Amino acid sequence: MRQTRDALGEDCGIVCAMSGNFVQRGSFAVFEKHARARAAVECGADLVIELPTAVSLSSAQRYAEGAVRLLDAFGACTHLSFGSEAGDLSALTPIAECLGSGEAETVIKEELKKGASYAAARQKAAETLLGDRASVLATPNNLLAVEYLTALSSAGSKMTPLTVKRTGGEHDGYAGLSASAVRSLLLTGEYAWDNVPEAAARIFREEMDAGRGPVSGEICEEAVLAVLRRMSKEDYVNLPDAGEGLGERLYRFAVTEPTTADVLMQTKTKRYTFSRLRRMVMCAYLGITAGDMDVPPAYIKVLAMNGRGREILRSASERCTLPIITKPASALSMPEAVTDAFVREAKMTDLYVLAFPDARQRAGGQEFRLSPAAL
Repeated sequence: MRQTRDALGEDCGIVCAMSGNFVQRGSFAVFEKHARARAAVECGADLVIELPTAVSLSSAQRYAEGAVRLLDAFGACTHLSFGSEAGDLSALTPIAECLGSGEAETVIKEELKKGASYAAARQKAAETLLGDRASVLATPNNLLAVEYLTALSSAGSKMTPLTVKRTGGEHDGYAGLSASAVRSLLLTGEYAWDNVPEAAARIFREEMDAGRGPVSGEICEEAVLAVLRRMSKEDYVNLPDAGEGLGERLYRFAVTEPTTADVLMQTKTKRYTFSRLRRMVMCAYLGITAGDMDVPPAYIKVLAMNGRGREILRSASERCTLPIITKPASALSMPEAVTDAFVREAKMTDLYVLAFPDARQRAGGQEFRLSPAAL
């Protein structure tokens, strides 16, 4: 966020589109979404809006498309800023243009027929057409950055791309740990809080003291397995990314294996990544189907804001093409499609809070009781 302001000027407002209670790696967010949004505003953001859960639990391509679609609908954003290991649009743009070509599509189809994963097929297409320049796709943030560029182009978005170099958190004394490593250390109680900005550390410690974090899917192990065992084979076939026989394969092991880890391990093959399988299991738990992935967002949900964020919100309300929800109860008096979508997200929150460490914090209906943090 600091580097974005360095590039665009101190007067620019920063809007974050943030995953809610479930994240793209296919797991429970380690802290509840309002707490994370409040930490983001304390650390430099002005306004945080929520990505729909179906977007958050999508492949990199759908994730990028969903984020661009949401921010375009919001109507207040001039730039889309994202991290990348390359930190250079000139290295990323040719890859995005290449992968959008007919030649790349031909190579991708050929590789898929050979049994390659979709990500590996795209990598092969880029290597075939661009040679060594395709090596930038070897790192995850570059890969997602290319998807953002592709999504901006395909959507005809007016937002200008801006990429910030990812350095692994090495600057300012923060340890260069991956998100997975940070999550693991938090869950084992071994994380060094001096690696977190002070304001964020305070908020996360408050959540832990209240028994609302760190959140681990292991607490909901039996609840997830109960859903998996109740589902029919057809239900599995209708899950997102269940093509190529993966739905049937997941079904075979989901109804017999004793743990979700065993389900994933047995289902895993060279072609299917753990992230894809974790997302499928989480979608099964939440009742998200393949058809839900193509449904456009029904509203903009605000999670946190400061004074400048309120100004952005007032300006956006004149151009936004979707209803903006700041008070959760207001969703119940909106058009039926909005109410239905909000109620469905509320039910997903009810399933998320079951993973809070303190059972007394797991009450249902929390989506309707938590308003945006106004700082």
